[in-house]
Amino acid sequence: MSGVSIKNFTSSSYIGQPYVFSDIAASVLPEWNISLVFVGAMRARALNKKFRGKNYVPNVLSYIAGEKSAEVIICPSEAQKQARTFRLTPSAYCLYLFIHAVLHIKGWAHGDKMEKCERDLLARHEKAHSNRNRHRYIPDKNSGG
Repeated sequence: MSGVSIKNFTSSSYIGQPYVFSDIAASVLPEWNISLVFVGAMRARALNKKFRGKNYVPNVLSYIAGEKSAEVIICPSEAQKQARTFRLTPSAYCLYLFIHAVLHIKGWAHGDKMEKCERDLLARHEKAHSNRNRHRYIPDKNSGG
């Protein structure tokens, strides 16, 4: 069974809708199991030091955990700080970070091709995410209903 399992170890409420992460993973890494974990700054820094030898708070970390299995770790507090720079909401920036991570897991390196794919995927999925709760009936004033 493939898909995305999500664990949120933060108090953040802007991490996005689970189905959006699953849709992104299915389009980039079909048949993969992705563990998406949201952690605080202290844990993100500790994991960055452990896995990469870097002593700073990353916005996202990703690695392959096994055959068709990977983990993506996002720090929402760091994402919130950086979102404005990218002219995105914190929720949309978390989606962008997830897209960025799964493309790296797929083997893509930074460059124009990756950036275009990130923009395209974000545009498609951010719209679905932001419109998720806007599908309600609003009567037409002219129809009387």
